Amino acid sequence: MGGAIHDKKEQMNYLQKRFDMVLTVLDSIDPEEAGVEDIDRLLTMLDDIEVKCKQFRHDWSE
Repeated sequence: MGGAIHDKKEQMNYLQKRFDMVLTVLDSIDPEEAGVEDIDRLLTMLDDIEVKCKQFRHDWSE
């Protein structure tokens, strides 16, 4: 999604877009056809968001 983001507003926009992507993936999963791969993909997406939140938290505390 690009380079480093230092502006708080841009960071929040980034997180919003990432959460929107998670919701899109959730909406696209057929519960009757879902498998472990789908859950793993969601977990990876959430892990990536967690990493960014920690980076942004560090930026905000400076």
